[in-house]
Amino acid sequence: MRATLEHLAAVAVAGVPGIVPVAVGPSPDDDADFRSAVVTDQTNKRWRVRSPLTEEAGIRLASEHAVLSAFTPQLRAKLPFLIPTVVGSVDDDGGRTFIYSHLPGRPVPINQLDALASAAPSRPQPPSAEPVPAVTTQIGTILAAVHDLPRAMVMDADLPAYSADQCRTRMLNELDQAATTGLIPAGLLQRWENALEDRTLWRFSTHVVHGDLHEDNLVVDGNRITAVTGWSDVHVGDPALDFAWLIGANDPGFAEAVVAAYSRARLQAPDAHLLRRAHLEAEFALARWLVRGVARERQDMVADAQRMLAVLEKDVEDYQEELSTRDAPQPS
Repeated sequence: MRATLEHLAAVAVAGVPGIVPVAVGPSPDDDADFRSAVVTDQTNKRWRVRSPLTEEAGIRLASEHAVLSAFTPQLRAKLPFLIPTVVGSVDDDGGRTFIYSHLPGRPVPINQLDALASAAPSRPQPPSAEPVPAVTTQIGTILAAVHDLPRAMVMDADLPAYSADQCRTRMLNELDQAATTGLIPAGLLQRWENALEDRTLWRFSTHVVHGDLHEDNLVVDGNRITAVTGWSDVHVGDPALDFAWLIGANDPGFAEAVVAAYSRARLQAPDAHLLRRAHLEAEFALARWLVRGVARERQDMVADAQRMLAVLEKDVEDYQEELSTRDAPQPS
C-alpha cells in the first residue's frame, strides 16, 4: 500500500506525542522504495516521516535507525554537517515507519549546485565572516568526513563490511544477474566485465561509506550544504560508490574538483583509480535499476532502465569512435 500524505501525518501523531498537524507535504525520496512527507505541527515545527513500501526498504530503514543511533553527541559535534535524529516510530501495515527531526533546507539538483556561490545566506552574516567555500569544496569536505568515520560505528551496528576484493566479487555477481535478464546491451556487459577483470582498479583501502549519496540526500540552506540524510545503506566498502552521482553533472570537471577537495580534507589520500570506479558505479546503477524492475515486475522501471541503457550505449560508442579518430595516423 502506498501511504497517503494524510496517513503519514497520522503516523507522526501516533509516533510523537503532542503533535497536532496543521500541514503536510511530500519530501523527496526514492519513490520505488519509500513514501515520505514533511509534517508541520501547531508550533510551526517540522517533522519528516519516512515509510517503507517493500520489505527490503523496511530493512534499510531499520539499518538507518541503527546508524543514526550510533552517532553519539560527541561524534555529531565533529561533523561538518547535520544529520537527522529519529524521534519516534510506529508499526504500520506490517512495516515500521520512522519519524525524524526535520532539517531546514531543501535538496538542489546537481546542475544547480554551482549556483550556491551566488545564493543568499540563510541568515545575515557579519562583515568578518569567512567566504563560503566553493560547492565542490563543500562536497569534498563532507565526503572526507563520512569516509573518516570510525569503522567501529558500522561494526557495532552489525552492518556489512566488505574488503576491496569482496566489493569486486559482489559486482561480478550482480553483473551475472543482470546478464540473465537478456535486456542489457552486449557491449555494455563486456565493458563492465573488462573493468571488473582489471585488478589494478580494485586495489584500494575500504572505508565507511554512505552508500546512497546523491543530491536528494544533501540539504541546502541558503548558500551552504548543511545536512546529509538517507543513511539506510551505510557499510564499509568502496569509497568510489559515494562519488558515482557526481558523474551525472553536466560539467565533466565537477567530479574532478570534488576529488581534489576530498584529497585535501582526507586523513588518508585516495587511491589513483577512485574516479574510474565511480564512473563504473554510475553506469552500473542503470543495470541495478533494471534488475529491480524485473524482480518487482514493474514494466515502467524496466522500460526506464532500457531507455537510459540505450543512451549510455550510444554515448560509449561515440566516445570510442572519437578516440579511434584521434589516435588514427594523420596523413602527411
